Amino acid sequence: MTPDDYAAIAKRLDRFAPVPDEVLADIVTHEGLCFWVFDRDEMPDLSGETEPDRELAAWSCAGCPVVNSCLELELRVAGEHTVGVWGGLADTDRRKVHRFWQWRRQHPQGGAR
Repeated sequence: MTPDDYAAIAKRLDRFAPVPDEVLADIVTHEGLCFWVFDRDEMPDLSGETEPDRELAAWSCAGCPVVNSCLELELRVAGEHTVGVWGGLADTDRRKVHRFWQWRRQHPQGGAR
């Protein structure tokens, strides 16, 4: 992934800025596939290797109707300390997205970074 990819992901989340954390949490826990389709204790762990972790994250979240809400919530709650798979991204990619996401939230009128 490139910085432009991370910036595009962050931009995609702008529409969630006014949504309260509690609403996002409710949506994610009630509609997220990982909460009702998978046994979360049996989900494979990330390996720490970029490509396999990206593939695992994409596979784990494939078809989830709330992947963007999930990503937004994780960026808010864990920020740069995020771990695991959330929002279809492995933690290393979410940390990079977080930088762009945070900048866009601090500069909502000039978010074209």
